[in-house]
Amino acid sequence: MADEAAARAARLNADAQTARIDRALLEAAIREQGAAFQEAISAGHEHLFSDAVLFVTAEQVEQMQAVIAAVERVVRLDGWMASTPLQHECRGVFYGYDFHINDQGAHLIEINTNSGGAFLNALLIESQHNVVFPGDAVAGDNPEQVFLDMFRNEWRLARGDALLKNIAIMDEQPEGQYLYPEFLLAKEMFERAGIAAYICDPSALQSRDDGLYLDGNRIDLAYNRLTDFSLQQYPALRQADLDGRIVMTPNPSHHARYADKRNLARLGDAEGLRTLGVIDSDIAILQSGVPRTIIVRPELEAGLWAKRKELFFKPNSGFGSKGAYRGEKLTKRVFGEILQSDYVAQQFAPPGERNVRLDDGEVVPLKCDVRCYVYQGQIQLAAARLYQGQTTNFRTPGGGFALVRSVG
Repeated sequence: MADEAAARAARLNADAQTARIDRALLEAAIREQGAAFQEAISAGHEHLFSDAVLFVTAEQVEQMQAVIAAVERVVRLDGWMASTPLQHECRGVFYGYDFHINDQGAHLIEINTNSGGAFLNALLIESQHNVVFPGDAVAGDNPEQVFLDMFRNEWRLARGDALLKNIAIMDEQPEGQYLYPEFLLAKEMFERAGIAAYICDPSALQSRDDGLYLDGNRIDLAYNRLTDFSLQQYPALRQADLDGRIVMTPNPSHHARYADKRNLARLGDAEGLRTLGVIDSDIAILQSGVPRTIIVRPELEAGLWAKRKELFFKPNSGFGSKGAYRGEKLTKRVFGEILQSDYVAQQFAPPGERNVRLDDGEVVPLKCDVRCYVYQGQIQLAAARLYQGQTTNFRTPGGGFALVRSVG
């Protein structure tokens, strides 16, 4: 049965003519968001959404969920990171578990703790609600309500029954961010629920003894989209988080516990996991689902260079594929810089492929990964990213975010 599902998914992914989204419905959904959203998404976002639909098998979805659940059990152990306790018991919103899916299964290539795109993919999913596609959506019935409940739960974990009055959606120069359009979607969602929402640069926040303020309003919860994961550039913000003067999600402890790339090496260290008390079944799941990863050190130079074509090099605190290199593309100069920097080397797990028909009729194969947006160990929705090149991007004709459907 599993072989039949895999063969069906492969046939669907190879067929560039069928299983395409209704672009007119998506454009109508975009117009419904209002002028500000339309303006924000019009320039430079030509390849934000793909017309193609990516197909995976139910077994692959189950494997991704099993890996996610195992990771969650491990990182919640007291011994995993005793020096970095979780703040305020918040769990962290929108964890992005990124997988490459190929003939050998689903492979967790990294975890992100402030992953973007969930609101945009929810818009894509909702716009196609009445379109018939093969398989089943890898998403809940009402993503917006799921997201709203998540933020309210973060607040409840930190502040109990106190009323959540406002939220700051926080990033550096937010209007200049590529995913700024989804900040607008988030703002509208909060405001429909009766929660005041502000999009701001963290430099606009003023620190006081009783909390952080924006234009005279004390901020209850900060939805953190910064890529300064440790908040070293924002000591007042970091201190407010540590003091509990503001509820921030995700916060530096979430990144350290989940998303620092060195954790991928630890997740593959069977003996280290046993020392922590991880059960054998979880170790087996992680061994098969997380590509072998090692921390780069200068003394490993000869071995890493010899095996570089089998490896992918990533900075410990990287994001958005910045500073990441496929080993076979490395020059000696760049390799030397990596040896002197904070990097991991991960066994290369080939991405999947989806054939896409371009506007001129040409059919091209695009690489793809699957991002699972996760809260408290559960997949809220899965989205694909289709691309050409070394890493994911939104510059590929025919590429971008894509629907994911599961076939049995």
